[in-house]
Amino acid sequence: MSFVEVETLDDPRLDAYARLTEAQLRNKLEPEKGIFIAESLKVIDRALAGGMVPLSVLMTPEWMDAAADMLERIQQAGEGGADVPIYVGPADELQKLTGFKLTRGILCAMRRPKMPSAEDLLATCRNGGPARRVAVLEGIVDHTNVGAIFRSAAALNVDAVLVTPTCCDPLYRRAVRVSMGTVFQVPWTRLGEDVHDWPGQGLERLHALGFKTAAMALSDDSVSLGDPTLAAEEKLALVFGTEGDGLSPRTIATCDYTVRIPMSHGVDSLNVAAASAVAFWELCAR
Repeated sequence: MSFVEVETLDDPRLDAYARLTEAQLRNKLEPEKGIFIAESLKVIDRALAGGMVPLSVLMTPEWMDAAADMLERIQQAGEGGADVPIYVGPADELQKLTGFKLTRGILCAMRRPKMPSAEDLLATCRNGGPARRVAVLEGIVDHTNVGAIFRSAAALNVDAVLVTPTCCDPLYRRAVRVSMGTVFQVPWTRLGEDVHDWPGQGLERLHALGFKTAAMALSDDSVSLGDPTLAAEEKLALVFGTEGDGLSPRTIATCDYTVRIPMSHGVDSLNVAAASAVAFWELCAR
């Protein structure tokens, strides 16, 4: 293995970990050069199992023994068979990185995967057949919520997740961390690249694929989540809106259903991540 000792975060070889912003890592102008950071052994394990390609590792010396098997797997998965440099630095220096104490001493820079079209993604999902239950995230901007939704989607048999152009990046560090690496287990892609692609074109594409769309929103004409008509739909896309404002009026008007979760004690709604878990449990195969 290629172990490289570093003494300071000022080392230019650590730019991906210490200086590049999330926008710079994503590299929208050249997506094939984009990078994301996986944090902790469990997340890295799920990323490798999902076919992600490691570019480098940053870790503290005390984790070298515990991570030995993982480091072997990382070397085997290197880009084009090349050695993956493993940068080893002192704990007191690496802890200057935001959240490093939460990563159990190891970070891995990985190549961003090429995103498939929604049509290709939904044709064959993790059940081996076409997707039947899909989550659509409209403009959700909190990375914690996005990570939590992915974790629920993985646990509760959602076939795929689609994110709209204004939704935050599921490969943002915090989103990946909160998801516990399930962003690498649940098939996902963006439903359009430009803000003008949603909701009009995006919903049209879902309808063309045979999906009925269900806007999760409070409305006078909404149906209860337990309505048997929803469960009977062969293909159903559950659309969740941004924190605070929820779904746009245009999205609600264009969807086939407006769906509410029945509430008690005067509570009007749930946090979007909690609401998604409830909806997944009710409407996805189990």
